[in-house]
Amino acid sequence: QVQLVESGGGLVQAGGSLRLSCAASGRLFSMNAMRWYRQAPGKQRELVAAITSGDRTNYADSVKGRFTISRDNAKKTVWLQMNSLKPEDTGVYYCNAEIRVWGSTVYTDYWGQGTEVTVSS
Repeated sequence: QVQLVESGGGLVQAGGSLRLSCAASGRLFSMNAMRWYRQAPGKQRELVAAITSGDRTNYADSVKGRFTISRDNAKKTVWLQMNSLKPEDTGVYYCNAEIRVWGSTVYTDYWGQGTEVTVSS
């Protein structure tokens, strides 16, 4: 019914930038909070950034001042602009969204398949 598709990952040198995109499709009625998580090799998945339906944002301390999350509800898309990348930013980045589908009265968590980011030193 609903799909989240990420794009924009890749290999970049330390200090470089990448912009991740996550587009939602399907029978969406509305989207609430949207988030980016990442999972580094051998580590647990962690929250990187979040944005509410009212555009309030929240960031992990490790990315504050370097990453920016934004969204466009009309395009059903959330982005993560990543600047001044460090090797420790390496991992698989996942998009997460609270979505209400047509005919439902509740919001459900949906996840994308992930996009890999590798930052070389």
